[in-house]
Amino acid sequence: MEDLYTTLGINKGATESEIKKAYRKKAQEFHPDKNPDNKDAEKKFKAVQEAYETISDPQKRANYDRFGSTGSSQSGPQGGGFGFNGAQGGFNPNDFGGFADIFESFFGENMGGRQEQPQKAGPMRGNDIQVQVDIKFEEAIFGTDKYLEISKPETCQKCTGKGNEPGTAIKKCGQCNGQGQVRVTRQTILGKMSSVHLCPSCQGTGEIPEKLCSECRGQMRTKQTEEVTVKIPKGIEDGTSIKIKEKGSAGIRGGKHGDLYVHVRVFAHKNFLRDGANIHSEENIHVLQAILGANVKVETVHGKVDLKIPAGIQSGTELSIKGKGAPSIRSDKMGDHILRVNVKIPEKLNKKERELFEALAKESKVNVKAEGFFDGIF
Repeated sequence: MEDLYTTLGINKGATESEIKKAYRKKAQEFHPDKNPDNKDAEKKFKAVQEAYETISDPQKRANYDRFGSTGSSQSGPQGGGFGFNGAQGGFNPNDFGGFADIFESFFGENMGGRQEQPQKAGPMRGNDIQVQVDIKFEEAIFGTDKYLEISKPETCQKCTGKGNEPGTAIKKCGQCNGQGQVRVTRQTILGKMSSVHLCPSCQGTGEIPEKLCSECRGQMRTKQTEEVTVKIPKGIEDGTSIKIKEKGSAGIRGGKHGDLYVHVRVFAHKNFLRDGANIHSEENIHVLQAILGANVKVETVHGKVDLKIPAGIQSGTELSIKGKGAPSIRSDKMGDHILRVNVKIPEKLNKKERELFEALAKESKVNVKAEGFFDGIF
């Protein structure tokens, strides 16, 4: 399997800007529109997309650099097998597996000496939801609306989030006597030790339904689908995330909804390359146009624009078309369209063209006596 950095054509220490630039260049090179019916190019295009998805994400990139893949059993919030909690820098008894049970028997669940007493369960906020939306290059420039169908836990419509069958009562939990907590006593080598836990029957609420809701089975939520409109602002860049408040999972016991995070991925364009607010493209012109100057029509995201090519322009020169780039997401200012001019040398000349070029060469005192000179040069 090819190294992802090699796939993108960058080194391991590449910056975020260099990664984006390399991705867009490679994506343009292997874009299906530029390589119709080319299976090899299609395969490389997909490889470039997958490599960028990993290397552009800081967490995935860190995992790849360390483990050679995007995932690891030692990453994420459940990581830690080294005996210390890396996030807090403190001692974590869970890192010692079975030994934690022994410590817990002596000192209770909280090893700081003083036990924290479980609180009676109250409102709980719903989880955040993260989704990815793919948009076209032009949609990123001019903005668009995307309509998503999100499947998520929502408040049960039958019991309105109470967990009981409508028409039945909610009664005090018999196991904890409505306290939401139970005391557990265990026999240890030091004698009987007690600790307080959330009640397993009522999950800390102190109440249980007389009869569970037949729709949600007492879970207070059911899986439902909601259509969400995501407004993509004009000028948005690849990798930007949009937060939509309280469009995530529903909370329970009166808790608020979580948020919806929409991660935007912009597809590469076959002709244009974006760099911030500026858009780049290339234009091939004839050698005579380069020598004498010309007016050409240049394709931009805003349509065709007339551009004057100055006489004597050199191949590789960049010309700027003001205000024809991408808009700024934070202001009304527009970027520019940067055109790279490539001077195209004719590969073959007819007899009349040869005579004219030879006459020009003679007039300019350019040595062209070698047979076939113009065929090789022009």
